[in-house]
Amino acid sequence: MIGPSGNVRVYLACGVTDMRRGIDGLSALVETVVKEAPGSGAIFGFRGKRADRIKLLWWDGQGFCLFYKILERGY
Repeated sequence: MIGPSGNVRVYLACGVTDMRRGIDGLSALVETVVKEAPGSGAIFGFRGKRADRIKLLWWDGQGFCLFYKILERGY
């Protein structure tokens, strides 16, 4: 199973993020806003304008993983 180690930092972005952004765009946000290296091993969470969408960006040691979740009922 793929997953982070037990002691991983998690950062959640305040406000709304454009969900059209991919790995490169979200990595740029991490560098400029959070002032953290996207490849640090931390998990970075972003919420869309609609509250039913979230993206997680994570470096697994070999490359970036981008997880995208859309809730079925919107809550």
